[in-house]
Amino acid sequence: VQLQASGGGLVQAGGSLRLSCAASGSIFSIDDMGWYRQAPGKQRELVAAVTRRGNTNYANSVKGRFTISRDNAKNTVYLQMNSLKPEDTAVYYCNADIISSPPKFNAFNAWGQGTQVTVSS
Repeated sequence: VQLQASGGGLVQAGGSLRLSCAASGSIFSIDDMGWYRQAPGKQRELVAAVTRRGNTNYANSVKGRFTISRDNAKNTVYLQMNSLKPEDTAVYYCNADIISSPPKFNAFNAWGQGTQVTVSS
């Protein structure tokens, strides 16, 4: 199973970016999906998460600016980031709780490779 993230880049403050993360492989189902970020010299932190049913949770620092969503049919999670600030600069990682296909039905947590988001002032 792999998580492939895309959509990062360089943007000016106030701009927008949309991140995508697609899971592929022997997947039966995916429970929670989320986005984390890690800035230089800082710990990785949760940005936003979404349950399979669509319930969402956001870090206080991004509430009202970022929107997480998912397409269960495509095993994909998105992060729409608006009104970006320089302090949003970080490597963004997607994360998912996956149940593998039968007959094993293994439950495990997986990370994507990270995508760089840089916001210039």
